[in-house]
Amino acid sequence: MSNQTDIPAPAKGPNPWRATALTLFPDAFPGVLGTSIIGGAEKSGIWQLETVDIRDFSTNRHRSVDSPPSGGGPGMVLKPDVSAAAIDSVSDASNGNRPLIYMTPRGKPLTQKRVRALASGPGLIVFCGRFEGLDQRVIEARNMEEISIGDFVLAGGEVAAQVMIEACVRLLPGVLGAADSASDESFEDGLLEYPLYTKPREFEGRSIPDVLLSGDHKKIADWRRKQSEETTQARRPDLYEKVFGSKLQTGDGS
Repeated sequence: MSNQTDIPAPAKGPNPWRATALTLFPDAFPGVLGTSIIGGAEKSGIWQLETVDIRDFSTNRHRSVDSPPSGGGPGMVLKPDVSAAAIDSVSDASNGNRPLIYMTPRGKPLTQKRVRALASGPGLIVFCGRFEGLDQRVIEARNMEEISIGDFVLAGGEVAAQVMIEACVRLLPGVLGAADSASDESFEDGLLEYPLYTKPREFEGRSIPDVLLSGDHKKIADWRRKQSEETTQARRPDLYEKVFGSKLQTGDGS
């Protein structure tokens, strides 16, 4: 196992939130995770990042990690023996203390609810796939949770892993500046966020809505809620139906 960053002594207690990435490209980390508030939180010890180079567990002189798919077909598949050995090198990968996640387009969609659950735990271990994917026997034998960040295909799981890790880290106590920053945004209440504005008041013939300059906090809150509902209904009717469908069924209003 190799640490990709110099991890300082934790400043927020003895057990910082830990992310371990198993990858063929450890140099891809920390990537965006080393910037802005996420990188600052790592430096202050709120969370830890480490990488494991899967190729280190190859047993031949060519350091090969893949093989053609059984039954034929295009591409290559990550070998089960190499992949399992890399996973098993992580000390707590087998005890379920941190969930073992495989980033794959066929996984369950990553949601804010799942992100919150991951952020509330001790951390995660993420396997970054490459080529056509990972041998199914490893997924089953190591009880890996399959997660997708969207209905599209990337060249590998590194970017997807960083997306998931960043989503979790920003929810850790002490990372965001304002206490309500994480709760007042898209998906936290099932709806998309309302439109945002700032100075100047006029920009290319467009004005900030008068209600936002009124000083009436109730009117502002009502306007923002209405905007969230209308935006969600127009852009994500699936989310809109989940929110208001469930309310209708439970008698909470429409």
